[in-house]
Amino acid sequence: MTSEAVVNRSAPSFSGAGALNLQRAFSQMIILLIVLVQVYPLVWILLTALRPAQEFAAGNPFALPSAITLENFERAFAQGNLGHYLLNSAIVTLAADALIVVFGMMAAYAIQVLGFKYSRLVLGFFIVGIVVPAHVTLVPLFLNYRNLGLLNSYWSIIVPLVGFSLPMAVYLFQSFYSYIPRELYDAATVDGAGPYRTFFSITVPMSVNTVVTVVFVNTIFIWNDFIFANTFVLDKDMKTVPLGLQSYMGAMGSIDWTATFAAVCVTITPLLLALLVLNRAIIYGIQGGATKG
Repeated sequence: MTSEAVVNRSAPSFSGAGALNLQRAFSQMIILLIVLVQVYPLVWILLTALRPAQEFAAGNPFALPSAITLENFERAFAQGNLGHYLLNSAIVTLAADALIVVFGMMAAYAIQVLGFKYSRLVLGFFIVGIVVPAHVTLVPLFLNYRNLGLLNSYWSIIVPLVGFSLPMAVYLFQSFYSYIPRELYDAATVDGAGPYRTFFSITVPMSVNTVVTVVFVNTIFIWNDFIFANTFVLDKDMKTVPLGLQSYMGAMGSIDWTATFAAVCVTITPLLLALLVLNRAIIYGIQGGATKG
């Protein structure tokens, strides 16, 4: 009786452990499948960029390359003006990110920390700005830029990108600032620190992870922007990477696919490297700026 009771008592535990292991294995298979689906296009683009052009045109485009060559990258830079497009995108991205961080931090600091009459109403206007579609502003912005002489300039791309990115940046910074203990600001005030000194001494150093998150998320949006650049930039010398790839495809896409994929590979590399380097700070920034808020 005692041994049977022990067996019967221990049986459910083995069954539960088996079910847990099965569930864990199933979850790992799902995660592996998702990773393969996400990574495969990137691997295929890289392999195509390294494949000889004749082999891609005559053979199976999904097969492994029989040889590795860098000639496709050389043609992409020499014939597609890729270096100039990368420079334009870098200027627009760096300027827009800097303005987004500065304005977003200052606006969130004024709303959450300093506080003023109707500050919550102002925050509500920023939140509403998240759902405003960019397409409804193209015609008014184009007319205003034409009257101000801002067409075919970096500012014609930077200004709308900053405007449409600020609502989310303000929301993330404001949510994070609401989690900072109020006692820190009270102690700084007792020590004689004014609002500007408090901002640069307390708020800015504690916002590093949120800044990284805001910069990376907006960098993806800015680097891949097509609609604003295509609407406000008409000069070939001012084109950014997405516009450059479009003209590249139009000029030679049907003839030289391997060079086209080499150009695509070069343009996505900075974002992938930034994600690999800053992924931990991005996760902490999302948790601190959204979940904790």
